[in-house]
Amino acid sequence: MRKLKVLLLALLTFAVGSVRADEGMWLLQMMKEQHLVDIMKEKGLKLDADDLYNPNKVSIKDAVGIFGRGCTGEIISPSGLILTNHHCGYGAIQQLSSVESDYLTDGFWAKNNSEELPVPGLTFVFVERIVDVTDIIDQKVKNGEFTELESFTQPILSKVADELYAKSDLYEKKGISVQLLPFFAGNKFFMIYKKTYNDVRMVAAPPSSVGKFGGETDNWTWPRHTGDFSIFRIYADTQGEPTDYNENNTPLVTKKHLAISLKGMEENDYAMIMGFPGSTSRYLTVSEVKERMEAINEPRIIVRGARQEVLKEEMNASDKVRIQYASKYAGSSNYWKNSIGMNKAIIDNDVLGDKAKQEAKFAEFAAKDNNTDYKNVVSQINAVVEQEQPLVYQNTMLVETFFSGIEFITPYAIIDDLLLAVESKDTELANNVKDNLRKIYDQIHNKDYDHTVDRKVAKALMPLYATLISDSQRPSFYSFVETQYKGNYDKFIDEMYSRSIFASKENLEKFLAKPTKKVVSKDLSYRYSKSIIEKYQDLFGSVRTFADQKTLLHKIYVRGLGEMKEPAPSYPDANFTIRLTYGSVKSYIPRDGMFYNYYTTTKGILEKEDASNREFNVPAKLKELILNNDYGRYALPNGEMPVCFLTTNDITGGNSGSPVLNANGELIGCAFDGNWESLSGDINFDNKLQRCINLDIRYVLFILDKLGGCGHLIDEMTIVE
Repeated sequence: MRKLKVLLLALLTFAVGSVRADEGMWLLQMMKEQHLVDIMKEKGLKLDADDLYNPNKVSIKDAVGIFGRGCTGEIISPSGLILTNHHCGYGAIQQLSSVESDYLTDGFWAKNNSEELPVPGLTFVFVERIVDVTDIIDQKVKNGEFTELESFTQPILSKVADELYAKSDLYEKKGISVQLLPFFAGNKFFMIYKKTYNDVRMVAAPPSSVGKFGGETDNWTWPRHTGDFSIFRIYADTQGEPTDYNENNTPLVTKKHLAISLKGMEENDYAMIMGFPGSTSRYLTVSEVKERMEAINEPRIIVRGARQEVLKEEMNASDKVRIQYASKYAGSSNYWKNSIGMNKAIIDNDVLGDKAKQEAKFAEFAAKDNNTDYKNVVSQINAVVEQEQPLVYQNTMLVETFFSGIEFITPYAIIDDLLLAVESKDTELANNVKDNLRKIYDQIHNKDYDHTVDRKVAKALMPLYATLISDSQRPSFYSFVETQYKGNYDKFIDEMYSRSIFASKENLEKFLAKPTKKVVSKDLSYRYSKSIIEKYQDLFGSVRTFADQKTLLHKIYVRGLGEMKEPAPSYPDANFTIRLTYGSVKSYIPRDGMFYNYYTTTKGILEKEDASNREFNVPAKLKELILNNDYGRYALPNGEMPVCFLTTNDITGGNSGSPVLNANGELIGCAFDGNWESLSGDINFDNKLQRCINLDIRYVLFILDKLGGCGHLIDEMTIVE
């Protein structure tokens, strides 16, 4: 009888798993343990687990890496060619652009290796090895080497990682670094060995009228017609190892690259995505979801919206400013709109109701299991949230306004160091501090900063902050503005941006020639900067105390939720480590009376065209190709040219640029967005509405070939027709 019950339970688990098989950002290193490949094969996968991830041999994992510091990229040729999103490469494209060479507007197409442009600071990171070190961490906590809470802290994890790394066969090999992270809220720990290449060059980027077609209007929405891709290349030394840029470096000969399928896809076809999802919060309580809405999303929406209005006006008035602020505006706007959509989707999709049901089910489980920790953990989390939420709101407002919004700041602590050095008559130290201040000035007043634009941002945000934060909770400089400037923010800002030590090179050099306490005591930016940083430090300390309490409580809660689900597998929240998600190509019904097909074509590009709106401009050559149906071998059998398609894959930020693979592991697209109706997905996966928006690889090749004239790049690739 017991065996029968176990069998029935297993069958039930598999049935439930099949229904909700698309949810989950699964760890590659646990696929076999969790029997995930069996479920994937049921959905259509034709590969084995070792084809996807093999710790001892080459697998698909070795063709996927971290592009830059927040995206995914994939290797699409034996010569180190990287495919990622246009919005992932946007910062690099902007960095290399100028009014004279406006690659953002005009695009960039290298016709050979010698024309490929180095991008200072850009990296590509491969995962070399993943090791489970949970037992080691647990034993060290048991031995009293550090506390359970300390096991979550970066200094402790880095220390243990360095100890383990020193004993490994990869120790001190070129480009290797290690990272030790908690998973499942600290119930597991994995050590990740990474290999970083730092000579990465820009190879091809479509004009923004292709790569950002639809702009902010279409962001997070479907139907989509955005050619969101860019191409880079990894260079290495003569041994194929990481090295700094050198004109003698050669393209990396990669151990794995993805074959590209021109066969396309049909509805319900198997699709999987491998990449580096950034951050999810799938295990929040009802109170924590409300906190996210009210204390993080709402202030972010207000402040970023105000800043973006200023930036948009200035960018439209000047090509120089447009290029300077293009990447900043895009980054700000992306999660501004995401926050709007998330709050809406939480309500529309009744996320709070789903979380309440989960808590009720968990309470029943805890009572049945008679586990005191599980019985009390949700109420304990809620009690912490009640205390911390007002502080989280204040902190979000402060950061969004004075650190993410207003860029101008003065390094007051280093100025204090200079005054001390002068007072002690330590000339050598004083000269070193002066040089440091000059470097910091150049970092603030860099090529992507406009002092006049930032002054206008400050005039919009400073008074806005005052309307949303009470007197007693504001940085101290607000009282100074009230008493000395009678609340006239514009006058205070004009004087600060014109007269302060760090307002201009001339002002800085004048001060450095004769640094005195008297000058510093009257410096408005010194007063302003010190007050906002002190306020941040005060808030951070308070918020951190509550965050530490929640860290240990979540470890209990997530462990309990996992036990409640057993034997069905669980997955940990995303933390920008490599994951796999599987699903299928799928249309959807966003609301009553509406149907969204699973793919779009170039017809939609001309339907959306608007010459008066930069977001919907269509390059003349692309329009000619579309009107002439000049698509070559990349068109559908009916002659149409596909652009984007939908899958049910579970993704989030960080997955941008991830490869979308078919059942054979061949590249069919590049993931770049989620859909508006399910922007609550970082908190709660919606099995009916959640969709991943992907760029069809055939459109990538069409643009490369027909618009960019880069057939030589396609010749590098392995094409399956």
